[in-house]
Amino acid sequence: MKKYKVGIVGATGMVGKNFANLLKDHPFFDLTVVAASSKSASKTYREALDIKFGKTEKIPERFHNLLVLDAQKDVKKISSLVDFVFCAIDMEKYKLKKLEEAYAKSECPVISNNSANRWTSDVPMIIPEINSDHSRVIHSQRKRIKTKRGFIAVKPNCSLQCYVPTLHPLLNFKITKVLVCTYQSISGAGKVFNSWPEMIDNVIPYIPDEEEKTEKEPLKIWGKIKNGKIINSKNPSITSQCIRIPVSFGHTSAVFVSFKNKPSLNEILERWKFFKGEAQNLDLPSAPKQFIKYFDDPYRPQINDVRKTEQSMAILTGRLREDKQYDYKFICMSHNTVRGAAGGGILMAELLSKQGFFD
Repeated sequence: MKKYKVGIVGATGMVGKNFANLLKDHPFFDLTVVAASSKSASKTYREALDIKFGKTEKIPERFHNLLVLDAQKDVKKISSLVDFVFCAIDMEKYKLKKLEEAYAKSECPVISNNSANRWTSDVPMIIPEINSDHSRVIHSQRKRIKTKRGFIAVKPNCSLQCYVPTLHPLLNFKITKVLVCTYQSISGAGKVFNSWPEMIDNVIPYIPDEEEKTEKEPLKIWGKIKNGKIINSKNPSITSQCIRIPVSFGHTSAVFVSFKNKPSLNEILERWKFFKGEAQNLDLPSAPKQFIKYFDDPYRPQINDVRKTEQSMAILTGRLREDKQYDYKFICMSHNTVRGAAGGGILMAELLSKQGFFD
């Protein structure tokens, strides 16, 4: 298979570093360009990381001497050097939306970790195991922005990726309502304990915009394409509460769910155990073999024990039981900066490459 040249826009951030580490020996993608803000531009990647984080950050040695380009000023240059970019740069939403559009209109596909374009109706928001078919809306997007190769595709918010995959195999039992409480690690805010000491021995009960994303994004993922746009699903009804907790990596969700056609416990467990999506069918390099893994032990899963399961790309579940107000309740977890961010973005890019969108 052809190996594609790729760039990382926002390479000096936490997610950008994860992209670099995960791309070290990738069979499809060759990292050739890194870009960041003007503060890091013209430095080597190693120098830029040392200035920002100190000398403790590890990236593959072969990327150390890549020259950091200016993510905003060098759009044309970057677009000419790569087949597509991963975008994980941190900036104001309206500026980010324009920047991603600038790359796309320069005929450079954008695989975005950001939220700026998630609600653009012809921009697919993909979890490869769930809605791989949404990529076909890219053809309509290209017509709108007048490109041959360029487009934007986005991955969903990191927190919902630990619970939406557990609900997806159950949709044909007609889910009516969902209550989800997310317990999100500090890396979801781009932080570590050294730079956020107030998080130690603490819980913060509010994460800006997170509950809106958690409630609404699944409805786009479960939506249908009509007349060149993704029309959001109207069901199920989802309500959420999102909390920041003192954990380094990994998001946990407590999920309560009701059905029109209530399945048995065994039916749910069977659906989880045997569920496979297009990522598994295509045997994509980053796809977990066992997408959803269930633990019978009521004390498991525990995030510091399971977050690296399947190269940190699996969804971990446990404590499935009946509930007095809802039909069932359970716990689920995933690695937020791998499955929920860089790894999820790479998996989406693998899917799009197999579908021919980078050719």
